[in-house]
Amino acid sequence: MPSNAEIINNALDHIAAGYIFPRCAAEADRAVRARLAAGEYDALSGAAFCEAVTAHLQEACPDRHLRLLWQDEPRSAEPADEDAGMAAFLALMRAESQGIRRVERLDGNIGYLDVRWIPDAGQGARAIGAAMELVAGTRALLLDLRECRGGLPAGAAMWCSYFFPDDGVHLNDVYERSTDSTRQYWTLPYLPAPRYLDRPVYVLTGATTFSGGEDVAYTLQAHGRAEVIGEVTRGGAHPTAHHPVTEHITVTVPTARTINPLTGTNWEGVGVRPDRTVPAEKALETAHEEAQRRLT
Repeated sequence: MPSNAEIINNALDHIAAGYIFPRCAAEADRAVRARLAAGEYDALSGAAFCEAVTAHLQEACPDRHLRLLWQDEPRSAEPADEDAGMAAFLALMRAESQGIRRVERLDGNIGYLDVRWIPDAGQGARAIGAAMELVAGTRALLLDLRECRGGLPAGAAMWCSYFFPDDGVHLNDVYERSTDSTRQYWTLPYLPAPRYLDRPVYVLTGATTFSGGEDVAYTLQAHGRAEVIGEVTRGGAHPTAHHPVTEHITVTVPTARTINPLTGTNWEGVGVRPDRTVPAEKALETAHEEAQRRLT
């Protein structure tokens, strides 16, 4: 097992090479190396060591995706294979019904979708379309993202596309450091199910809502297409690369950042702030009551 100093040196090298904000990466490097030199990590190992380093990285760079992660089961310490990582994610999505946990028609003919992951747009299109087909005849929609733990930007754009009339809405940009390029995400011109237009949409959020789930909530809120009800979300807006450091430790390095064309910023570090703040466990009841009230 490498020493703590070797682990930190390896992790900081990856952060310096790839982190979306180079100046902040330099600040994190100085802060963590100073703590290392002071012996703050000497008595730590395993998950406790990773948690301490992560806390100090995030003190310097308030970025929820910048982490040192511990996994109990050993994994290959060879450089991460991006294709293999994507294949694993796609397999997870197939096993998880492309992130869709439940579709229901509530009292008052109000649709309800419980979404736990944001899938790849290509592989997830049919499942998303099937869910939207089932709620197409409802009078309002509750999109439950309280347990949504993330996903892909293109999948978020597909979900958002259902709530706009055409392909003329600029949803988000993603700037990538390594290529110094920006990819734009717009609403899609074709969808496999009817668009959900001219009806109220409520997005439910909680402290677990993260990354791709936050993308959908933030984008619909920024465009005035949905009311967000629940709790402030976790605050992770930066697409991230994973680099094995040892068989048990991985450093995650944000290499890109999302930029909303309306706000000029994103939800990193601050989360998506609800239009109506209620405890997460009350969000469904509150949104359902609001939808029924609005429709009477």
